[in-house]
Amino acid sequence: MEASSHDEFREFVAMRSTALLRLAVLLTGGDRHAAEDLLQIALMKAYGRWTHIEQPEAYIRQIMYRQQVNRWRLRRHRAETTVPVLPEPDIESATEPDSELRIALWAALGRLTKRQRAVVVLRYFEDLPEAEVATLLGCPVGTVRSTAHRSLAKLRTLVPELGPGQPTGQTQQLSYTSEGIQG
Repeated sequence: MEASSHDEFREFVAMRSTALLRLAVLLTGGDRHAAEDLLQIALMKAYGRWTHIEQPEAYIRQIMYRQQVNRWRLRRHRAETTVPVLPEPDIESATEPDSELRIALWAALGRLTKRQRAVVVLRYFEDLPEAEVATLLGCPVGTVRSTAHRSLAKLRTLVPELGPGQPTGQTQQLSYTSEGIQG
């Protein structure tokens, strides 16, 4: 790789790694170490093709989605590790007025199944259309819709503040910004 391409890659990583790490944390269910590994793998794969990539951030996000789906598929055949007490999620900023809601949402996301968490992250945090989520996860669009519906219902049960007075058929718009999770 040429020196200019190498410098361009380093600049991209310096500018976008924080946002990409947030996505990785969401995809891994709050596991900061697994998120760092996921991002590192995606960046290594992108580095090898850097001169051919037109949209680097989209390319790296795609690698991360696929890599995480592959991890989930491999782990299906492994025994689950249980611990007596769940660790506290890594929350960078707990000073905003909505910090209690964000903490509750982080904990609730950790209680969803891997597929439910993936659908919620891709649909509502990444704002991807159902068809694209279905393609990324390798399932029909109907499965994405029903999983999203059940996941949001479970999140509302676990964190009632997310949808006070809302009928079950309506979804609460969730977003993830540099300030954290927004409900």
